[in-house]
Amino acid sequence: MIQRLSISLCLVFLSMLALSGLSQADEIRPGYLELKETSQNVFSVLWKVPAKGAKKLNIQAQLPDNCIDTVKPNTQLINAAYMQRWIVHCENGLTQHVITIEGLSASRTDVLLHLEFINGTSQTAQLTPTQNSYKIPTIASSFQISKTYTALGITHILFGFDHLLFVFALLFLVSGTRRLLLTITAFTFAHSITMAMATLGYVSVPQQPVEAIIALSIVFVAVEIIHGLQGRKGYAARWPWLIAFVFGLLHGFGFAGALAEIGLPQQAIPLALVFFNVGVEVGQVIFIAGFFTLVWLLSKALMSKLSEPDISVNVWKQTLKLSRPAAYVTGSLASFWMIERLIVGLFH
Repeated sequence: MIQRLSISLCLVFLSMLALSGLSQADEIRPGYLELKETSQNVFSVLWKVPAKGAKKLNIQAQLPDNCIDTVKPNTQLINAAYMQRWIVHCENGLTQHVITIEGLSASRTDVLLHLEFINGTSQTAQLTPTQNSYKIPTIASSFQISKTYTALGITHILFGFDHLLFVFALLFLVSGTRRLLLTITAFTFAHSITMAMATLGYVSVPQQPVEAIIALSIVFVAVEIIHGLQGRKGYAARWPWLIAFVFGLLHGFGFAGALAEIGLPQQAIPLALVFFNVGVEVGQVIFIAGFFTLVWLLSKALMSKLSEPDISVNVWKQTLKLSRPAAYVTGSLASFWMIERLIVGLFH
């Protein structure tokens, strides 16, 4: 009965993850507001608002009062988002003025704000339902950059479902705290290398094939889990840190694609890269700790209900009971993603 509950738990957990990954067009996707200074105090504006079908999320970008439209907004519906572009003239610039996103407190989404100035500096801030405005400083402080990119790293890994599913699969391939820490560290170190190289322009790879190969990496780990259960331990089971490192290099290109959309402060690129990685690592730890805590709590609750004389729970032992359903569901979901991305790549 305990094993059946463990299997049910795994299926429920993976189903939630799958549904979350397939519902990225919901309100949880962030909005994006970008202002680029093209000439003195003149800014081109890009405002991207998530949409559900043809219905736009009810949020509005409120620019400072000193900004006047010189070219009216042009609106298009592209990839489940409303895109508006226009040009504004902001007398005396944007420094010390406030940008607000109205309606954000009633939504379930965030808005990423990116500012680029003619002097070569840039700023990025994450606006949330609890902090929906940003007062633009002359130069973004190191603390503000560190805070923003740490939060962006956490958000990206917790809602980057393919990266998260790869980490999830590793939990069933690796037993023991020390080996797991080594494996996750190798994954983080590897994706940090390629993410930095791609972000800084030293390496350039097409994004669509990378996304398909990332899905394939999850399929590979799922197959290795099944082989291990059949007594045929492969390279991944024997050297999980090496496999995590190799595939981590590929996942780094995926992170670089996300950073390319976010943008980096040109005056503090190394700082932003470091703290984005810190955020990714924190997000991974939150996910792993949350999963093991859930397994421990539910297993202990069931044992107590069955009046087991010893209700102490070995989390690793309970997790291993989930290995087979986890491998099949994870592998199936990743296979779907891989085929979908290959088709998209062929027809776009």
